[in-house]
Amino acid sequence: MKIEHTAFPAADPVATANWYVVNLGLRIVRQTGAPTYTHFLSDDAGGIIEIYNNPRVAVPNYAAMDSLLLHVAFEVEDIVSEHQRLLNAGCTAEDKITLLPSGDVVVMLRDPWNFALQLVKRATPMS
Repeated sequence: MKIEHTAFPAADPVATANWYVVNLGLRIVRQTGAPTYTHFLSDDAGGIIEIYNNPRVAVPNYAAMDSLLLHVAFEVEDIVSEHQRLLNAGCTAEDKITLLPSGDVVVMLRDPWNFALQLVKRATPMS
């Protein structure tokens, strides 16, 4: 068994997906139209997230959620440059860049729709 994808609802899945393509380097691998406007986005390694808006469920108030409860983490080489680039692209800072006791370097941001994103530079890569 393997994880196929992780999903989260967005108020405007089309705009959100397009922003993720332009600013996070993801690519759309599948999409649907009304009523859900589902977008499956993939990174170069095959990790997939689904962004959608299903009228049966409310979009959570991401701004009110602690970013540690739900976030998508992106592995980066240069966390300082990527952090600044994403701030320039419309993200907001959630905290400062932090060196953890493990040697990992992390920072939390919020995308333009307040969904939490984490940038991480691992001392020892996960894979």
